[in-house]
Amino acid sequence: MQQVYRWLLAATLLLSLGACSTIEGWFEVDDDDPKAPAELVDFKQTVKIKELWSHGVGNGQGDGFYRIQPVVKGDVIYAAAANGDLEAFDRHSGKSLWDVELDTRLSGGVGAYGDALFLGTSDGQVLKVDANSGEQLWITELNGEVLSPPQSNGRVVLAHTLDGKLQGLDFSSGELLWTYDSNVPVLTLRGSSSPLVRDSVAYVGFASGRVLAFDAATGGIVWEIRVAIPQGRSEIERVVDIDGTMDMVGSELYVASYQGRIMAIDAANGRKLWQHNVSSFSGVSQGFGNVYVADEDGSVIAYQRSGQGERWTQTALAYRNLSRPTPVSSYLAVGDFEGYVHVMSQVDGELVGRVRADSDGVRADMVSVDNVLYVYGNSGDLIAYEITSKD
Repeated sequence: MQQVYRWLLAATLLLSLGACSTIEGWFEVDDDDPKAPAELVDFKQTVKIKELWSHGVGNGQGDGFYRIQPVVKGDVIYAAAANGDLEAFDRHSGKSLWDVELDTRLSGGVGAYGDALFLGTSDGQVLKVDANSGEQLWITELNGEVLSPPQSNGRVVLAHTLDGKLQGLDFSSGELLWTYDSNVPVLTLRGSSSPLVRDSVAYVGFASGRVLAFDAATGGIVWEIRVAIPQGRSEIERVVDIDGTMDMVGSELYVASYQGRIMAIDAANGRKLWQHNVSSFSGVSQGFGNVYVADEDGSVIAYQRSGQGERWTQTALAYRNLSRPTPVSSYLAVGDFEGYVHVMSQVDGELVGRVRADSDGVRADMVSVDNVLYVYGNSGDLIAYEITSKD
């Protein structure tokens, strides 16, 4: 198991014609690396982590270093695997409701709106699937690999591809309506952020370190703002991708970039509200009046939503390649490269629980509803954990 996140990021050299290659030597591990993952230490566990159910879904993330995340809609959780398996489960009992094998290699998913699911493929396709049966409704051919869940507002489906394009598709037919082509830097991380859609506006982060708001119907730009400024002499030092999940509360949009910043933005006009230096590839979340981010150095940081600065920092998980922090009840959970899920208090960041979900690791966004955390491990294990206080 590699001990640095470089293999997962799989930084891709994008040439003008769209060809790509990786940089030789990035994947070697130095046993004396000062950035080696921290060893886990024992602590008093004050929460009860009860496994409610578990199912295997295909080959999970496969060999493409994907982050194919599940999605919850009502009482159902949907999960997809890189080999094309797509399955729906009753999220309470874990009972399988239906299971289909799509004849394609999946790389991004699962997005949901109403009775429809949306998935992206490594061959540059977007699929619409009936959420009640798994029946494929349409498939649209795009050019770039789709590494994040397509999203929709019920009128337009938005897909962000690795080649820097954002494309709007007709919800009913899959017809291509419009395309925005961003200026992709010479070197980028292997990933692309999922559009965040609110009513008629879509918010998207790009490899250039910019966030743009689009009119979802037309693709017109409403506003744009730079979250991170490329710095340094080498192309590696100048990578500022926004690949992780963004979050929104009311009219405040939260986003984090690699080798850049975490920023709060007024979603109405694109005005910066506050910012702090950070380097993250997994994205942000919010709860308890905080905005959470996992830095690439393994620090989990809580910033006050009010903009008054840092509330707490947890540093015990240094360089363990953490997933996006996920609030669950009054706690916060992160997964790591060895498949451990670490639970901490949202109040002060203190570690209160730990469970190993998948020995192959956990990198996809976890999902929570009330006090239940749904973890989709790299090998394809989908597990529901109930997290409660021992008191």
